[in-house]
Amino acid sequence: MMNIARVPVLVGNFRRSSRTYPILKQSWNITNSLSHNLVRFNHKKSFKRDEAKRLHFFVVLKYVQYVKNIGRVLEKKFPKALATYRQFVEGTKEFIKDTKEYLRVVRYLYNPEKNFNNLLRREIELYYQLPKDMKRIGPILVLFMLPVVPYISLPILYLFPRQLLCSHFWSLQQKADFQILNLRDRLVHNRPVFRHLQTQMDFLKPHHLYEPWKSVIANIGSGQHPSVENIVVCKTLFAQEPYCLLYLSRNHVKHLLKMHGMRSGFFFRRRRLAYRAFILRELDKAIKREGGVNNLPLDALKRACFMRGLNPTNLSNEEMIKWLGDWIKLTDSVDKDSYSLLLHAPILLAYNAPSNWKLIYKDK
Repeated sequence: MMNIARVPVLVGNFRRSSRTYPILKQSWNITNSLSHNLVRFNHKKSFKRDEAKRLHFFVVLKYVQYVKNIGRVLEKKFPKALATYRQFVEGTKEFIKDTKEYLRVVRYLYNPEKNFNNLLRREIELYYQLPKDMKRIGPILVLFMLPVVPYISLPILYLFPRQLLCSHFWSLQQKADFQILNLRDRLVHNRPVFRHLQTQMDFLKPHHLYEPWKSVIANIGSGQHPSVENIVVCKTLFAQEPYCLLYLSRNHVKHLLKMHGMRSGFFFRRRRLAYRAFILRELDKAIKREGGVNNLPLDALKRACFMRGLNPTNLSNEEMIKWLGDWIKLTDSVDKDSYSLLLHAPILLAYNAPSNWKLIYKDK
């Protein structure tokens, strides 16, 4: 343990030592110099950091201003190009949103305990339509991830939007125009389908429903439409030969597919038609669950008419509601065995609709 009594002596000796003092002074000077340099270094480092932040903020601010300015310049010089680009961006967002909703519905239906009975009309429409849209637009969105491709492809896509894009990327006017064009392409197949129904009349002569069915065909041939009750009486004819889906001729099936806006193809024709009838029936059931035809918004009402083969252009709300109500009344009598009846409903209920004939022959 250190002797306390000797401390003053040591200190005294240390103070009195003329040899030790210069060393201490030199050490003190070195320490002060190092501290001063360290402070200067930290100050310079902090100053550089602040300057870097200011420079970064300045660059970002100038870039944002540049983007805003170039947006204004593009909007003035190339308004159509910029509007097309924005339309594509908004369409992509809408498509991604619908894709997420579609996947949710798929996961829901994947559960064996779940079925279409708890789905909304909008969800069933999405479940039916979006896979077709994915096949059309999916590869295009993948290609758009590559550099330069968007600048080359975007003008081409909007030169042929009906053929290359889906409804998410159309304007409101394009949606209305393309619905009419698609329906017109479908309506030209109504007459061949009706002729196929007529050609089977001789086969049905021995059948007990020959006379009721002859009356239905005669009504359509004379420019009128049979009542839903008279059609339902003949339902059995569509569950067996000759009008059951399994007994239709190949040409009849081809025109029936095109009448419903589907590709004829060579594979799974009857299965695809049966799936179409199933979706139509589930949509009709969903409409009833949601309060009936009267509760449909105007755009949904028109879309339902287009989908079922009626041109709603220039029709009043009351006319559309009445027609769709008759369709749903017919659907109520359809089961899995008589899907063919629902597939022929556009002929039985809308073949002589004036709005359809005007659409087919307006250019003639």
